[in-house]
Amino acid sequence: MAMRAALWCLSTNFSPRLPQLSAAAQVSAARLLWRSGSLRTLSTSSALSTALKFTDKHEWVQVEGGIGTVGISSYAQEALGDVVYCGLPEIGQRLEEMEEFGALESVKAASELYSPLTGEVTEINTELAENPGLVNKSCYADGWLIKMTIEKPEELDGLMDQAAYDKFLKSLEE
Repeated sequence: MAMRAALWCLSTNFSPRLPQLSAAAQVSAARLLWRSGSLRTLSTSSALSTALKFTDKHEWVQVEGGIGTVGISSYAQEALGDVVYCGLPEIGQRLEEMEEFGALESVKAASELYSPLTGEVTEINTELAENPGLVNKSCYADGWLIKMTIEKPEELDGLMDQAAYDKFLKSLEE
């Protein structure tokens, strides 16, 4: 209904010579917008976040081609404040699910990092050595921490999707 009203307003704000969209055309236009992804910008979570899985320790993992990229959530980086140091593991280190693998230090706190899955570290974000603030500025993109192989894909089932993580965060406020 809101889409119909928006389309009607758009069609009436142009030249009076333009015909108004019929109900069928409005529905088709709405479907095209939805398929193109234009409406995703109205969501409170980013498109990237829908592919993320979260731990109750506020780490996230995104798996592509058997490799998991790991970082901390926006909630965690906000709670930490300005990150000034990132202690990350060595490439080749094997991690168990929920094993401590490093730490982040900020001006007001320090926080341990936990592996969301079992696997081996294949890459660390070397940019964080020079610019640890990337964790704050871009925690879901440039501020990632490590990349790792995924030995037990079934462990992903025990992690939260974005909706479950949002619900978890709300429960912490109560």
